[in-house]
Amino acid sequence: MSQSRQSAHESAEPPGADRKEAPVVASGDESDVVSGVAADFESGHRLGRHRHRRAQLVYAVEGVMTVETDEGLWVVPPLRALWVPPGVVHSIRMTGRVQMRTVYFDAAALAQANAPARCAVLGVSPLLRELILRIVRIDESDASDEKIEPSQRDRIVGVLLDELCESPVNPLEVPMPHDPRLRRIADAVLADPSDNRDLAAWASFAGVGERTLARLFPNETGMTFVRWRQQVRLLRALERLGVGEPVTTVALEAGYSSTSAFVKLFRESFGVTPGRYFAVDAASAADAVASTRD
Repeated sequence: MSQSRQSAHESAEPPGADRKEAPVVASGDESDVVSGVAADFESGHRLGRHRHRRAQLVYAVEGVMTVETDEGLWVVPPLRALWVPPGVVHSIRMTGRVQMRTVYFDAAALAQANAPARCAVLGVSPLLRELILRIVRIDESDASDEKIEPSQRDRIVGVLLDELCESPVNPLEVPMPHDPRLRRIADAVLADPSDNRDLAAWASFAGVGERTLARLFPNETGMTFVRWRQQVRLLRALERLGVGEPVTTVALEAGYSSTSAFVKLFRESFGVTPGRYFAVDAASAADAVASTRD
């Protein structure tokens, strides 16, 4: 990561800082309506809570990103990208070595685009991937052969916006409750997704009635507690599967009784088995890594 990029990221506040004081971090070259930035991080690196003046599309050529806001948590495996509207305070944690490629958009670029109104994990088609990488290469490179005419750049940006607006939203979000009692439960489950306590035990843990807990969780998250915990387990599993950990290890440590039970739920949620899901990702991600080295 270049020194200029590193300084920008290190300005992000550390965990535990006042939520209202999240700093504004530079959004690439803000003289362009759309700009691209490249940054590489080691596994476990965390970008503390921060925000940008412009909307951003965050994509990883390799590695897995987990993005957290006050509203929820999103896991971004290979071949997906996270859309973050302007001004949203967020943090990012890296699993595996992450090659992050970010495209920033100002309001003028999005005026005619039907971009998501809130954070969302989007599927990245081969064309969208190449457009992201091209914009980043153009903006990050000093090589003369990467320089293009403004009209050509405008055409690339136009196609990028078209592809962005057509990208499907993937169900890779864990919505977070705001009620302090529910938040205490949510934080405990996120810390240990394998915790199998039943609803009555969690109600006692939080000092709330079981019926109240059963009512409040859907009101605040749109999911029953059991479904919410299942989503946490699936997304934590995605983080680890995305960097090559064995399915059996991931399934058992996530709290599933057997590998087959986990694979069944994974297929029901994502339409394919973990092996198929990441086999496709691995091949496409390898192509993307190669293209960044050309």
